[in-house]
Amino acid sequence: MSKWREATAVFSIGAAGYMLLELLWRQRTHWTMGLAGGTCLSILYNLYNRYRSVHFLHKCVTGSLLITVVELFCGLWVNRMQRWNVWDYSALPFNLFGQICLQYSLYWAVLSGVLVKFCERLKFFLMRRR
Repeated sequence: MSKWREATAVFSIGAAGYMLLELLWRQRTHWTMGLAGGTCLSILYNLYNRYRSVHFLHKCVTGSLLITVVELFCGLWVNRMQRWNVWDYSALPFNLFGQICLQYSLYWAVLSGVLVKFCERLKFFLMRRR
């Protein structure tokens, strides 16, 4: 499998996975969440596979920070600039502009722990396709 096909597969899996997670959690999603999910998984896939020796908890924290930053920028564009009102965390404590909050950052840390193993197995699976 070429690098381009690998990157496309990883992005597509991230996009579909993020949207599915939203459908299960909130019973709705938005196409922009697919872009955010694809972006997050693509970056984490490369980081986790490049720095395999990094401690698991550091990977979880890094994943949480990355997903939170992507969510912030996506939220500022989608919710503030475009006014599509896809989500609003204003009612939750420790939020920033209603776009990110501590509660979901902690959820992203847990999800990142799952993604560490998922990215390793996905890399193995995709490399077998080459």
